Amino acid sequence: MMNTELRLHGHIDESIEFFATAAGTDSSRPQFYQQTGDSLRFFAPGNEFILSPQGVSHRGNGGSFCEYMFGVEQPLADLAKTDIRNRLILYGTSYDNNNRLVFSNKTEGTHSFNRLFLDGHATSNTFFFVHNTNNATLEEQQCQILQWLGKTCKRTQGLSTIEDSQLCAELLTQLPETATIYLFRLIHKKHRCYQERFRELYYENHNLGLEALTELDNLAVALEIDRYQQERIRIDVMYQHRDNYRIVDEYKKVLISCRQKGQIDQEANARLTRLKTLSVRQGIPMALFMALDEFLKTKEMETPREATYIADTRQILQGLLLQEERFETNFDSNDMVILLEAKQLAAKNRDHTFEHLLLETGKICDEKIRDGADLLILENFSYIITFFDRFDSSSQQISQLAFMDGYCLNEEVVRSLLGSREAFEALQRGLFEKLFFTSIEENDYLGRFGRRKTKLLRRGLERIVADQQSISGLVSELEQLNEEERLYLLLLGQAKERIRNSYSRYYTRKEQDELLVEISRELCDKKVFEQDIPRALFEDVVMHIKKEAIYLHNLLPQIVSERDQSLRNDFLTNSGLDRFTIEEIEREYFARHDLDPNALIQLRAG
Repeated sequence: MMNTELRLHGHIDESIEFFATAAGTDSSRPQFYQQTGDSLRFFAPGNEFILSPQGVSHRGNGGSFCEYMFGVEQPLADLAKTDIRNRLILYGTSYDNNNRLVFSNKTEGTHSFNRLFLDGHATSNTFFFVHNTNNATLEEQQCQILQWLGKTCKRTQGLSTIEDSQLCAELLTQLPETATIYLFRLIHKKHRCYQERFRELYYENHNLGLEALTELDNLAVALEIDRYQQERIRIDVMYQHRDNYRIVDEYKKVLISCRQKGQIDQEANARLTRLKTLSVRQGIPMALFMALDEFLKTKEMETPREATYIADTRQILQGLLLQEERFETNFDSNDMVILLEAKQLAAKNRDHTFEHLLLETGKICDEKIRDGADLLILENFSYIITFFDRFDSSSQQISQLAFMDGYCLNEEVVRSLLGSREAFEALQRGLFEKLFFTSIEENDYLGRFGRRKTKLLRRGLERIVADQQSISGLVSELEQLNEEERLYLLLLGQAKERIRNSYSRYYTRKEQDELLVEISRELCDKKVFEQDIPRALFEDVVMHIKKEAIYLHNLLPQIVSERDQSLRNDFLTNSGLDRFTIEEIEREYFARHDLDPNALIQLRAG
């Protein structure tokens, strides 16, 4: 049998437009409406739908449906199913205490337009009823309609266009051949005008400048659209953008999974955080996420606490896994900086969680590539690993220079450091110095020569980049400083050996001269150092020994007996001796006097 379709299009007032459609195989009722004054009545046996300037009223079977948008209440059951797009309301139905749908014969109702477009969709809502030749009660008819049309009404994409012919055809395929479907689509013209203009401006640049925002504000004033409806429409338009709705839907999916498990574990929290980060970059309104959080989170769903840098690492690495959903998840310089700083903190805190996360992510990426995932996942992970390799190499070389006696860099290593410096500076200006020099200079165990060497290296790299020094020139300066360190340590060892039993032998100038001659003669005889020992270097050695003696014989006994932590801290700050040297003095003192090792631990812990 051939389907026929009757349509009536009109306007209730300057704000409300309607499309009324009757479609089915029964062509014996070409007249399906009548007008009385300023009201329009649509009817079929046992059913009617009335449009008036005040709103709508209905009697008989049927219901209404509209697309879900911000502000439209969405049950958890609908949220959990990704293919459900629309809210469906059947007249005379409700849920009992067991969350089961209950039908009744009380189907009549009245709705004002203001309430309709506030509780429902802001621009388009559709009512319907069905005529079928049977003697079923209203309760039975509603149950049948749900069985026939419920799944289609909640999932159809036909509501996204004003043309209802395709929607009618889609619904008719679910109805008995003798049935007729009556659709009444109501459009809020002012809201639609604002929606269309906002979509044009937003889709043009995926963002709104001051000029566009001013235009929209003026348009909203002219159309008399309140702030809440403006926000609803804006959010809906931004959500519909293909780069946005996938992120919000993924956030919803993760949150629903957490609700089902009863908790948000660290992996899920990282994924949610990453999705929010992506949303900020793409200008997605946080109201969408706040609404989901409010609806889906419970008091029991507490997020486990972990170090901030580990949480940041987890959420950024989770971004790799989001690429299978085709999100815009390419790592930018900010992400890489965060990961590098997290790696630095993890190393400082001896936190192996960082490396564990990295290994797990690498394993998952390999599995996904093997299963046919986009190679972009591997490219981004390789990008991260390349920077981490640069970090490890640079950190190792600079740390060895700073803390290992006699260690020196060759030209090849300096070239490698220059390449790493260029790469890190491209991420963020000053990052190389922050990662590798600032942190080392703050280390209490850094000795005087280690500090001088790192300072020389930092200045030298800057001068090479500025074409003010050559690589070979820097290496030569480092070698000279390294030779000075070697001689200093040699003199220190020789001087300590000679004054071990009589530390008063180096206090006067004469005694110091005698000590210098004695040490010079021995080093020359052994052909260890055959040149004149620089007087200034020797005096530095003597001063070092004096400071050690003052701490060992004068201050440390008082610090231990009085537990004077402030005195110890003052000496650490002002003496010029590194922490390693002071702690070695303390260790020997406690061992010599057979003192409680726990007291030493407490002393160092403060």
